[in-house]
Amino acid sequence: MALKPEPTAPFHSVQYALRVLETVSKHGNGVTDTQIARETGLPVGHLASLLLTLRREGYVEQITDGAYVTGSSLLLLGSGAARRQALEAKLQQTLVQLRDSVGAAVYISRYVDGEIRVTQYADGPRTPAVNEWVDFRSAAHASAIGKCLLTQLDQNGRRDHLSRHKIARLTSRTITSERVLFSKLDSQPATVPVLDLQEYAVGTVCAAVPLTAGASAGCLALSLPVEDAHRLRAAADALNRRAAPVLLSLAL
Repeated sequence: MALKPEPTAPFHSVQYALRVLETVSKHGNGVTDTQIARETGLPVGHLASLLLTLRREGYVEQITDGAYVTGSSLLLLGSGAARRQALEAKLQQTLVQLRDSVGAAVYISRYVDGEIRVTQYADGPRTPAVNEWVDFRSAAHASAIGKCLLTQLDQNGRRDHLSRHKIARLTSRTITSERVLFSKLDSQPATVPVLDLQEYAVGTVCAAVPLTAGASAGCLALSLPVEDAHRLRAAADALNRRAAPVLLSLAL
């Protein structure tokens, strides 16, 4: 299975963030934003917003003279099993904050070994998770998560998936033609959220944005009850804008 080489804006932001973190970690006594800009080649204006995000996520801290040092979130990562647990905890914290800011249940899904897996999610009493009435692994053609992951696969990867999980009509809005589905996937702009307007389940609308980290396809998604459908596009745009911290956690 091969991924389509379509890096998104959050992907580029994460690459820049990793360069900044590498630079900060080399200077144990602190490094100024001017020096960071010089060593990374990033414009100071772009660097300012990036440093603000890294400070908010706890990956860097600013000391009394204005210089930047490695932050507590990065120091807590450690190695081995402890690192994995720390990353999952950090990611869950980020998802909870994202849930509260967009007012919707949010999910992280990965395409692993030819299957769709929801690896983490954050919901709540006022932001209920979608009722998985059909296994997400069998509903890639209908769900926002599935369609977003399929957009990141090449044609052979898509056909392989659908050969194992046949297209089925889940609601009256479900696309049941492989040709129509592939046409829609091919025309989906990489920077625009993928929508599910009651295609997977009656009463639920969803949106997903790609999170491609390394050789693995992934996505960040949200779901809303249909009575809140008027908020879907604004929530999806907010999800897209705030995807970088989630992708950064996956990349570390």
